[in-house]
Amino acid sequence: ILHIAEDSEEFLMKYRLNEILEKYGKFLPVEIEFDEKIINNPNPIWTKQPSELKDEDYISFYKELHPMSEDPLFWIHLNVDYPFNLTGVLYFPKLKNDFSIKKEKIQLYSRQVFITDEVNDVVPDFLQLLHGVIDSPDIPLNVSRSYLQSDSNVKKINGYITRKVADKLSEIFRNDREGFEKKFDDIGLFVKYGMISDDKFGEKAKEFCLVKNLAGKHFTFEEYTEKVKENQTDKGGTVVWLYASDVQKQDTYIQSAQKRGYDVLIFDSVIDPHFINGIEYKIEKTSIKRVDADTLDKLIEKEIKLESVLSKDDEERAKKLFEETLGGTPKLTITVEAMPTDEMPVVITIPEFIRRMNDMAATSGQKSMFGDMPTMLNLAINANHPVTQKVLNATDPSEASALIRHAYNLALLSQGMLSGSDLTAFVQQAVSRL
Repeated sequence: ILHIAEDSEEFLMKYRLNEILEKYGKFLPVEIEFDEKIINNPNPIWTKQPSELKDEDYISFYKELHPMSEDPLFWIHLNVDYPFNLTGVLYFPKLKNDFSIKKEKIQLYSRQVFITDEVNDVVPDFLQLLHGVIDSPDIPLNVSRSYLQSDSNVKKINGYITRKVADKLSEIFRNDREGFEKKFDDIGLFVKYGMISDDKFGEKAKEFCLVKNLAGKHFTFEEYTEKVKENQTDKGGTVVWLYASDVQKQDTYIQSAQKRGYDVLIFDSVIDPHFINGIEYKIEKTSIKRVDADTLDKLIEKEIKLESVLSKDDEERAKKLFEETLGGTPKLTITVEAMPTDEMPVVITIPEFIRRMNDMAATSGQKSMFGDMPTMLNLAINANHPVTQKVLNATDPSEASALIRHAYNLALLSQGMLSGSDLTAFVQQAVSRL
């Protein structure tokens, strides 16, 4: 006879009993009959050998775990009995560009009894983006978290899972490069997160982590450095990778780079600002710069530079005219530089360190320490552009000022910094000039 306390009568309700059995007994190794039917699966696939299973079996089990999810990309069957016991199946879902995906999708079991879906101390943080099941009788379950973190078996299991995942990705990359490239848009976020958060995984991932250029071609780090080093090595011997984070917004800068024969990568995922910072120091003699972070001659400094058609006096005069006209603009650093005549008359850039800090703050959901607008802008006057000559030759100061304002607004527009009434006024002025 089972006696139920008054405050526990919920456990006499069918729906509550079913809820508990579903959660904790879904894969118990003995059949459970409830409400005249067997409600559990006593032989889940992680208890079987991979040789017994087909792809359909793995997908069917995934649907059993996550009924509303898309099919997984691929999976890893875990099976080890020394120096610890562990079985399980981990699935790679389609992550795409969503870094807010709910974790807690890996379920921890002990001899097919559900324990928890909070596996922080058993599975590295980046692997918690995966889905699936881990079953191990060797994980201590009723001890403090601090003990769990220091337990030798837990550390071994953590390292084993990381290694198995890296080996699986490496195997797919070697055996089916084309298929791996097609999947990389879906798993790239996971691989990049792993590289910057786990050094052991990062070392292995350098072999199969891919970057993609604007032509849609994929490269390993080594392959990409080899591709661009002839044309994109600066005078100090550092290979410069150029990238765009917003192809439409940075189109003007991309076109300028491509005119010089430079290749441009695309880094537009939510994790890329952190990824760029993380890998830049791991790739020898390589610097990664956004295509609009400076003028091209400063992004990739070469021994031979373009000559300015202006005299030093004219350069100083041009700089002074711009400073007088734009004097109310806070923290604007103005320089005069020799650039090709088909470049913009004025180029505005955000210092690299400020832009990176802004990007990282945005992806972390924090407010930038610099507010909504950067506090520092670099403005480079193109000494060789006809507009600069017109500014210098203008006899009416108001004409020179109007040209400067137009060139400045055009540069702001190319950086996506012109909006609202300023954008409307700029368009109206442009139309009137036509």
